[in-house]
Amino acid sequence: MTDQLSRAFQALADPTRRDLVARLAADGDATVGELAAPYDVSLQAVSKHLKVLEEAGLVSRSRDAQRRPVHLEAEVLDLMTGWIERYRRRAEERFGRLDAVLADMEHSEGSQGSDGEEAS
Repeated sequence: MTDQLSRAFQALADPTRRDLVARLAADGDATVGELAAPYDVSLQAVSKHLKVLEEAGLVSRSRDAQRRPVHLEAEVLDLMTGWIERYRRRAEERFGRLDAVLADMEHSEGSQGSDGEEAS
């Protein structure tokens, strides 16, 4: 599982591959030619990007008559999201505890007079 997670994050380190994944998520399955259209690169270059995404499990290719559509594998994105979410929750818990400590400190300082003694 960790290896797949590492490969997925590594594959998405490239902005072109992130864009390909975003386009597949928004528009659904597409051919290599359709995916390559907005870029000023060769079909071979886009195919290489797709191969990296495929090896990471982020996309798959199927055969539909003469078409070979590329399909986004959302399960891998779910795996990545779960990993990120777990650490986001932990960070939020730590920030929540820090907020509570800072609020207690602020309250303690506010209840003291200007000479440092408790106000009555």
